[in-house]
Amino acid sequence: MRALLSLFDKTGLQDLARSLHELGFELIASGGTARAIAQAGLPVTPVADVTGFPEILGGRVKTLHPAIHGPILARDQEADRAELAAHGLTPIDLVVCNLYPFQQTVARPDVTEAEAVEQIDIGGVTLLRAAAKNFARVTVLTDPQDYAWVLQKWAAGQLTLEDRRRLALKAFRHTAAYDVAISRWLAGQVDAEEALLPDTLLLAATRVQPLRYGENPHQRAAFYRWQGYEPAFQQLQGKALSYNNLGDLHGAWGAVQEFETPAVAIIKHANPCGLATDPDLVTAYHKALASDPISAFGSIIAVNRPVDLPLVEAIGKLFVEVLAAPDFTPQALQRLSKKKNLRVMKATQAAAFPLELHTVYGGLLAQTPDQSLAADWRVVTQRQPTEEEMADLRFAWRVVKWVKSNAILFAKDRATVGVGAGQMSRVDAVKLAAMKAGERARGAVMASDAFFPFPDGIEEAARAGITAVIQPGGSIRDEEVIAAANNLGMAMVMTSMRHFRH
Repeated sequence: MRALLSLFDKTGLQDLARSLHELGFELIASGGTARAIAQAGLPVTPVADVTGFPEILGGRVKTLHPAIHGPILARDQEADRAELAAHGLTPIDLVVCNLYPFQQTVARPDVTEAEAVEQIDIGGVTLLRAAAKNFARVTVLTDPQDYAWVLQKWAAGQLTLEDRRRLALKAFRHTAAYDVAISRWLAGQVDAEEALLPDTLLLAATRVQPLRYGENPHQRAAFYRWQGYEPAFQQLQGKALSYNNLGDLHGAWGAVQEFETPAVAIIKHANPCGLATDPDLVTAYHKALASDPISAFGSIIAVNRPVDLPLVEAIGKLFVEVLAAPDFTPQALQRLSKKKNLRVMKATQAAAFPLELHTVYGGLLAQTPDQSLAADWRVVTQRQPTEEEMADLRFAWRVVKWVKSNAILFAKDRATVGVGAGQMSRVDAVKLAAMKAGERARGAVMASDAFFPFPDGIEEAARAGITAVIQPGGSIRDEEVIAAANNLGMAMVMTSMRHFRH
């Protein structure tokens, strides 16, 4: 039996080589892999001795030779065995290979094009594809985590065709993801816009967490991380996050990132039921909770400042599914540890994937994230907003884009006081926000994620006590809507930008 080893990541290499030698394998290896095996005192044949040809072009060409690929690709049939024998070649039964660290290289901010190009593996990919193609006879290993169980099965004579087939699938997925990384990088070198929304959208993600179920218990689900991206959160405490937890966590964390000042977001079913900012984080929490304390039960909370003991004490006995923050003080973690079911998530500085994706019948929708807030604001009413109203309008405009459409948000003192989310008509969204706010709507402002098609939404808001409105504008009835605001003594700002979120 013969094994070919060609590894950049040499994790577990010497133990693997020793075990293969004990199983009776003749070891063939390239370059640094051969040197590492020899340093372990094991017999190894350099690839150049098999091919009769030295490595050339600074190591760019090592294993690309018929004396390597013929023995890998030969089928278990008399004609192929005879052809190999005629050329003095012996079959290779096992290929162990992983690839140059292309993704890690291009992730460096100072990487040059020449450095990136040199990390595009050719020989390794070819070895993996050849061995995986011939899984009927050849075993291929790409992951050090597979070494132990494959060796155990091989030693017991129990490695099956199904095992080889699964390892081949893993190898093809590995090379496919590698090609995706190269394609995305090269597209960025050619045209940044082309890299973002290319003619052919290539995606690669690794399953990192099987989930108990999806949105409902009868749906299967898993969490995948984009290849080349670091984890966005480190879980410090609590049981595994659910499908719904992960979706709500995305919205909660994104919402508080809108603000440079201390902010607290309380998310329920993908919508903010409360969000507030204040120089004091505990005050921001109380303001956010007051927006809808009933809906806050079983919510996800995100803050954009480190969590300390006073904030933990403020949250108190409120049942919270997830608490996310950039950091936690030791005292806060000690107190939180008493809530065994609470998932505590520490955010990292991981980059965000540049596209939002949604599957539809027959395809996939892709768009860039809604990260713009528009600078083209204009007051369209006779009355100008006061400084306090304008501050609340700016706050409300940042928050409303995180509310499901049709979205209406009432705000006062940089805190939500009423949210109308996911309604089929805009006037119903206003009524819902007014119902949630009650008397707190008096003197508050209103943000709408899209234009008002009729004056009725403005009239409902005025009845609730709203004094100023921010909305995109763009309706054929804008003049009627503006006239209604003037008649009611309201101030109105138009932004010329909408924020639908479905």
